[in-house]
Formats: sequence, C-alpha cells, structure tokens
Amino acid sequence: MGQEKKRNFQESTRRLFRLYTLIPFGILIALFFAFTIVNGRLAVEQRSAQATQTMAESIGDVYRQYERETLRMAESPAVLDYVRTKLGSEKVYAEFYEFNNRQKVKSIFHIVSVDGVFLATSAPPDALNSDQAFGNLLHRISVKPDALLAETNGFRYSHDRVTSYTFGKAIVDEGRTLGYLVYQLFETDLQKLIFLRNNEVAVVTAEHNTIVATTSNITKGILNKFQPGAEGSGKVLLNGGEYGMHTREIPGTPIKLHALNSLESGRDTVITLSIFVVAASLLLWIVIHFLAQKMSSRNAESIDKLVRAFRHLRVGNLNEYVDIRTGDEFQTLGEKYNYMLDRLRELMDKNQELSRISSLVEIKQLQSQFHPHFIFNVLETLRYAIKADAGKAQEIVMLLSRLLRYSVGHERSVKLEDDLGYVRDYLKLQQIRFNERLQYTIQVTGEAGKLYVPKLILQAVIENSVKYGYRNQSSLHIDILVFAADGKLMLEVADDGQGMTQERLEQVNRILTSPENATEHIGLYNVHRRLVLFYGEEYGIRIESRPGAGTKVTLTIPYEEGEGHV
Repeated sequence: MGQEKKRNFQESTRRLFRLYTLIPFGILIALFFAFTIVNGRLAVEQRSAQATQTMAESIGDVYRQYERETLRMAESPAVLDYVRTKLGSEKVYAEFYEFNNRQKVKSIFHIVSVDGVFLATSAPPDALNSDQAFGNLLHRISVKPDALLAETNGFRYSHDRVTSYTFGKAIVDEGRTLGYLVYQLFETDLQKLIFLRNNEVAVVTAEHNTIVATTSNITKGILNKFQPGAEGSGKVLLNGGEYGMHTREIPGTPIKLHALNSLESGRDTVITLSIFVVAASLLLWIVIHFLAQKMSSRNAESIDKLVRAFRHLRVGNLNEYVDIRTGDEFQTLGEKYNYMLDRLRELMDKNQELSRISSLVEIKQLQSQFHPHFIFNVLETLRYAIKADAGKAQEIVMLLSRLLRYSVGHERSVKLEDDLGYVRDYLKLQQIRFNERLQYTIQVTGEAGKLYVPKLILQAVIENSVKYGYRNQSSLHIDILVFAADGKLMLEVADDGQGMTQERLEQVNRILTSPENATEHIGLYNVHRRLVLFYGEEYGIRIESRPGAGTKVTLTIPYEEGEGHV
C-alpha cells in the first residue's frame, strides 16, 4: 500500500511539473518578444540620442570658435590697417593660418573690398569673381554691417574642394564699411565630425531644414532640403526605409542635428532570436521531460525520510535525525527538523536545570527565611526591647510577622513594589539590631514598581551586603536603586563595605558563569542562573567591587509588563 502511494506521488509530480512548465514557457516567450521589440526600439533611440549629443558637442564647438574668430578678425587692427593701406598682408595671413591650423574643420578665408575686389584669400578667387551667389553673399553682409552672417551655402573650388557653411562680417571703421571678411567651412571636414561608429545616418541642418552636411545622400531632397516622411513617435520614412530619428538643437545657433537608425535591422534581430528561443524551448522541454522522473523519485525519497523521522518523534525518540543532501527545499526541511530536535533537547535540558535550580532556590529561601542566627538575633533584640521600649518591641513583632507571612507564600512572581516591601521590612529589622550603624535608601524611578519579577530576587544580595559589609568596620550604608535603561530593568544594590580584592572578584565571577556550582555559595549563583535561564545570556548579575570602595551588584532583567515574562 505504501509503495502504491509512493508511485502515485511520483506520477502526480511528473504530470504537474510538465503541465506547469508550459505556463512559464508561454509567459517567457511572450515576454521575450515584448522585451526584444521594446528593447530594440529603446536601443535605437538611445544610439540616436547619444549620436546627437556627441555631434552637438563637436559641431557646437566648431560653430562657437568660428563665430568668435569672425567677430575678432573683423575688428583686428592688422585687418583694418591692411584694408586701409593694402600693407601688412603677412600679419593677416599669419593670424588666419594660426587659427585655421588649430581647427578640426578647415576653412577658406577671404577679405573683399566694398567694390568686390579680393584683397586677401586663402584660395584662388577666379571662380568667385563672376559667381552671382558669392556677390549676393557679400550683399547680405553689407545690409547688416554690425551683425554676424552665418548661413548655409555651397561653393566649389579647385581640386573638388566644396564649402557648405559660411561666416561673414563687414569690416567697419568709424561707422564706414571698408570691406567684408568671409570664412567658408569645408563640407568634408564637417562630415568627418558626424561619422560615428554606432550611428547609421547623420544630418546637420540650418535654417529652413537646409542641409549643411550629411553622411548619406538619401537624406537630400529638393533644393538640398532635409524633409523625411514623418510616421510619428520618433519614426520617419526615408528612401522607402523606416528609421528611428532623434533631433537636437544647438542652443544659440540655427544648427539642428539629426541621427537616424534603421528599424528594419531590429526586426531581423527579433526574427533570428525568436527562432533561437523556440528551438531552445523545444530542446529544454525534452530535457525537462527526461529529468522529471529522476526529480520526482528523489523528492519522494526525501519525503519518506521526513515522514519516518516524524513517526519516531511522535513516540518520543529525539535521536532520529534525517540526512537529506538534495541541495533544495527538502534539504532545508531536513536541516530545520534536525535543528528542531536540537532545540527540543536543549529546552528539555534547560527545564531540568531550571527545576533543579528552583528546588535549590526554594531550599535556600527556606534556609534564609528561617535562618537560626537571624531569628535568634531578632528575638534577642526583641527581648531587650520589651524591657526598654514596648513600642519598638511591638514594631519588631509586626515586622517579623510580615516577613514570615511573605516568605511562606507560594507565588513564583510578584510585583517589584511588593518584593521591595519585604526588603524594607528586612532592613528595618537589621537597622533596629544595629541601630545607627546601618543606613539604607531605596529609590524606584518611573513605573518600575508595577512590573513583575521573580519573588525574593534581591534577598540573597541584601543578605550578602549585611553579612560581609561589617567586616573590619562598624557602620554600613546600603543604596538600592531601580531604573529602566535601554529596554531593560536594572536593580542595583551598592554598599560601602570593605569590598573585594581583584582575585576574589574573579573567583566569584567564575562561579556565576559556571554551568555547575560545586561550592557552598549558592545564593547569588542561583539568582544569576535563574535570570539566565528565564531570559537569556545577556541578563543576570554583574558585580563591581574594589578593596575599601564597597561592592555594587546589578541585576538585569527585561523591562516587560505583566507576569508572563517571569
């Protein structure tokens, strides 16, 4: 019967595993297609945005340098002197070539008189003398002599050198135009700046979408305009192909930068990856189908071990550990089960020790409550008081009666204020015995008196202070302070007795921290062990003492309301 159940479990595991595998496969494939499409589009947008950013930095830098240089040269003393006197051309050329040699985009330089005569040029002006377009350029400069002209235009020079952008400024002296200064930027140099590794097509345009430079002639439309077909949401149609486009303007200039990347290559990638995912999924399905048998068998074996261990636990066998080394949740369950056994054994050992400690504490309490010497001393004091002071004798009888009534009660935990009442009665009896040679104070802060603590928690500490405090001295002062700190209840008992040597203090601390106490000093030890077993290792008794400086004993317990914690 058990074997049949095992086979049923294995078969159910295999069937469920195969069934539920289809769900993540379907979700995985759907997410893959969605992610690939979205990621491809985002990748195109990111490449395009990065390309326009890079181009904006380089083209913007070129524009600003030529803008500053054109304005500077138009007011340069060397240029003004040369235009007026036709002397000093070497200074003008020196300034031009010094600037031009530093530029990534080279240019052709002209200084033309108001009559259209070339006074200085870095290229043969023969082709420009009769060029109406160049004449129109000079006319546009003359219309606004105080303004900088920056516009798109194309001029062809010898050796197939072509310029595509022009900076111009009138040379003005005392309000009179003397000539014109012109910089014409080479198109090939501009193209070099916009050829980027991770970008397919780049276009630089000026006013009215006029193309300044481009990496592909398919972007050029009628009259050298860039006018791609718009498809919305950053997509354009260019030469029959669909592209993702990002456009960026250079602030303070008429220049716009466009980066285009084909969306069709992304679709090819999606198709290729889709074929791969489908093939990989089929192969993975075959592998999972093959491994399902082994997995279900191994899991069934692990469950059998756990069931067998729980059966032993049910009959009280705490030694039946399980050994599961599957590396999965079953191994974790086995480790947790073994840990549970260890904790059960530890708790049972603690309960046994706590029972033993409780018995010893009760014996110690009885010994202390009815200590012959203490009773004898109180009765002797009572005998003298009856003769000398009937009122004091009555007080002694009432105090002793309350002490005996409180000590014979069977409560294991009491309110701290009640336990301190016992301490007060005990110290009052001792004070009557020692007269002025014993002084004490009890101070409780906040609501600590309402908390519940183990009964007679301070008795052994107070007894030690009285017992050892009078050695080698005639008077004793005991201070009891109760306060809360960092979520803990602190009970301090300090006396001004002779204290302990370092060697004796270390010996007492060794006794307190030992799991077994073979000495006859069981009072403080039992209090400390009870606190440790009740609350944990961070609670218990701490002793501070120095020879001639007294002793302070601090008890630490959790600051919790109610009786449950004791």
